[in-house]
Amino acid sequence: MFKNQLKTTILLASLTALLLFVGRLLGGYTGLIIGLAFAVLMNFGAYFFSDKLVLAMYRAKLVSQKEAPDLHKTVKEITHIAGLPMPKLYIIPTTTPNAFATGRNPKHAAVACTEGILKLLNKDELRGVLAHEVSHIKNRDILVQTVAATIAGVISYIASMAQWAAIFGGFGGRDNDNGPNMISLLVLAILTPLIATIIQLAISRSREYLADETGARIIKNPQALASALGKLDGEIKHNPLRFGNPTTASLFIANPFSARGMVSLFSTHPPMEKRIARLNEMKI
Repeated sequence: MFKNQLKTTILLASLTALLLFVGRLLGGYTGLIIGLAFAVLMNFGAYFFSDKLVLAMYRAKLVSQKEAPDLHKTVKEITHIAGLPMPKLYIIPTTTPNAFATGRNPKHAAVACTEGILKLLNKDELRGVLAHEVSHIKNRDILVQTVAATIAGVISYIASMAQWAAIFGGFGGRDNDNGPNMISLLVLAILTPLIATIIQLAISRSREYLADETGARIIKNPQALASALGKLDGEIKHNPLRFGNPTTASLFIANPFSARGMVSLFSTHPPMEKRIARLNEMKI
């Protein structure tokens, strides 16, 4: 667990270092400050309202204890062990098996399960999946992802500025002679967004590993989650999600959309076989 936390810290530090490098390369901070303010404002709004937006996007329906007694009972047991308040529970009307957690903090959290996952998994497997999602809440992964998205967003904004600057001959002003040359601008415009995206995806994958480990320790049954992931992987390949937005794929326990060929290199999730192997090797 410590190893995954350390890896996330290093990756966030790398994103920050990349941002500082970009600022220094440009030689001026006015555009950087504007871009930073814009990105922070956008992500501030996303942090407070993205849960409502994503739940609406996937047509999630809030379910009471009377409507889903077993689901409520299982999540209540898991959150009690984890020392967390009870999240709101939602069901998504689709046969594609999956689940995700959202919300800005443990007091404002929600767990959503599809109809498909409730039918596909047995009691122990579903318990493993729910423990994984509760772990995302416990580990405050939404906050981590928001910070990463903010930094990556600023870098992309600056890269876009650099692209236009390269097209129109560089940044103007009195410091233009000391500013970046055309090659530097092109490198900045092309490579830095790619590097930022790769680091951001690495952070997402690291948090998935951490949630797998934390969830397995909460229920003291890593094999249950490993079995669930195997079933989800096989079923989703034949029955991917037909609605929603691929940019939200990182929320789900397994990528709900088809990802083959080059697209899989930029997956928000670690390879399923590696996740399953790690869980099966765990000793509780």
